[in-house]
Amino acid sequence: MFYNVLKYVVLGPLLRLLFRPRIEGLAHVPADGAAIVAGNHLSFSDHFLMPAILRRRITFLAKMEYFNGPGLKGRLTAAFFRSVGQIPVDRSGGAGQAALREGLAVLARGELLGIYPEGTRSHDGRLYKGRVGVAAMALGAGVKVVPCAMLGTFELQPPGRVLPRLGRVTIRFGEPMDFSRFAGLESDRSVLRAVTDEIMYEILRLSGQEYVDVYAPQAKEEQARPAAEQAGTEAPTPEGRAPRLGRGRRRRERGA
Repeated sequence: MFYNVLKYVVLGPLLRLLFRPRIEGLAHVPADGAAIVAGNHLSFSDHFLMPAILRRRITFLAKMEYFNGPGLKGRLTAAFFRSVGQIPVDRSGGAGQAALREGLAVLARGELLGIYPEGTRSHDGRLYKGRVGVAAMALGAGVKVVPCAMLGTFELQPPGRVLPRLGRVTIRFGEPMDFSRFAGLESDRSVLRAVTDEIMYEILRLSGQEYVDVYAPQAKEEQARPAAEQAGTEAPTPEGRAPRLGRGRRRRERGA
């Protein structure tokens, strides 16, 4: 009940007024039944903008830190995130399995699940390597994945900025991706990697971001290291390049 009040009476109209979102491809999101919406993650605002414009409820897996903050502010933040359908996931030790269980439970109920495959917000606006959890959930539940790109939210509210600037954003949905050809292979790590890379490729195509083929936390740590320390290591620096195409996509493109 509170979710609907926030979406249709309070938060939804306010966000539409402030950000005037341009919505493209909304018809690609199924009107009913279980599905995954997998998107890039550029800003704290993403948590609210996408749910505000969708016609149906979407549940996101959110980091536990949003739910166990100290003091009155922490309790209010936790209450808000729970009220808008966010599920806390403890990312310390076994986080992948915890997220997998929670996500599959949402899909088993025939609901819409929102996932950010990068696992965290981009610290510099680029698109980073996706975690394979999105593929494990898609194959485990046998559902389609709708790729989504948020454009403009990084400029309006980059990491560290509490209040967003006013401006227009674009939310772009791609055609649902069917991975039924990989049914029963959700335990095959190479298949999960291929499926995840296909999803990231579609997000990349929709967003037009620069792609970096490393995980976001790794890239952030590398950039934070002193220049002198970086100069003394032989580890390669991240290079922007497109993800590997999954086997299914390679076969289709060779046959085109």
